[in-house]
Amino acid sequence: MTSGVIASESSSFRYRLTILLLAVVVGGMSQGLLLPLLSIMLEQSGVSSDANGMNSAALYIGVFCTMFFIERPVMRYGYRNVIVAGIAVVSVAGLLFPLVDSLAVWFVLRLLVGAGDSALHYTTQLWIVSSSPAQARGKYISFYGMAYGIGFSLGPLGINLLPLGRAVPFLVTGAIFVVVLLLVLRLNNEIPERNKKEAAQGNRFMTIYRAAWFVLIPGLLYGLMEASMNSSFPLYGLRIGLEGHWISLLLLAFGVGSLVLQLPLGMLSDRIGRKPVLIVCGLTGAAAFLAIPAAGSQAAALFLLFALAGGVVGSFYTLGLAYAADILPRPMLPTANVIASVHFSVGSMLGPALGGFGIRYVSVHSIFLILGAAFLVFSLLGFVFRPGRSQDPAEQGGAP
Repeated sequence: MTSGVIASESSSFRYRLTILLLAVVVGGMSQGLLLPLLSIMLEQSGVSSDANGMNSAALYIGVFCTMFFIERPVMRYGYRNVIVAGIAVVSVAGLLFPLVDSLAVWFVLRLLVGAGDSALHYTTQLWIVSSSPAQARGKYISFYGMAYGIGFSLGPLGINLLPLGRAVPFLVTGAIFVVVLLLVLRLNNEIPERNKKEAAQGNRFMTIYRAAWFVLIPGLLYGLMEASMNSSFPLYGLRIGLEGHWISLLLLAFGVGSLVLQLPLGMLSDRIGRKPVLIVCGLTGAAAFLAIPAAGSQAAALFLLFALAGGVVGSFYTLGLAYAADILPRPMLPTANVIASVHFSVGSMLGPALGGFGIRYVSVHSIFLILGAAFLVFSLLGFVFRPGRSQDPAEQGGAP
């Protein structure tokens, strides 16, 4: 292969990566905006808190259910077309929110937003992982995690547009989506590689679990951690006497820590391997979570522990995806990403339930005891995990 062809392929990859990351940023902005914005609008309309919470759950239900069928359309229609469909669904559903007041309709619209967001994120992360050069896969999938984190953090700023009119935040978000949609349409469509020996769906799942069970745990832990921190930590903070602004600052420290270390950890995993990075980060995260109850209500100590915990475990989902791409045949990556996304959704649903139950019936500190124990067990399992590898180098994940 000539140097000119290599340079052309490298330029094409960077161009596609930039557009995909923009799509991820906008998708994260949509989620980061809709969750608090719709809750505020329902609260202002006099809807009860329990009904408000039930309505919010629709988005996660949409994300979860989509994972059971999203692989087929990606394999049939290609990456670009599914991303376009996801953006279109989220945009149209978002523009309909300010036009109706029915809780039932909003529930359906949130389901659609969850489905569209799920399609967008699943397809972009799969396209990035499967097309990245193996020696830099951790770096490029870290860009995905950073893009989502930046978008999700910027999203709530759209709430400030609400005084300008009920529809303004939705219109602004919709306009941004249209711009990204036009950019995505400029990409050449690609279809994931198919397995030469078509296996039954159940067999593929079992094959992936046997070869890469350890690699699939980070998705579950990341969902458990993220949902627990967002839903149960505010309750914990109030119970131990923290003021509201400190609760928000601690959550910010957690998010900033994740963004700061996302890329360095991804690049480090490219150099020394995914497993040692995951094990060390898991052990460090476990120590930080288990130390939080001992810090009590000392805000400065909590701030440092939250930043440390967020930094070391905030990359778990993306490092897990990169590890899966390292050890699985490329045709199995779509199914592996489905499993990782399902695990994330299960963890997201378990987090608030375990946190709420633990705080009420066990201990106010139970949320951090659960997280610390979970990450500790994961790290110990890493010492016994031996990844299975494809015998055919041509089928190995990543770019040749």
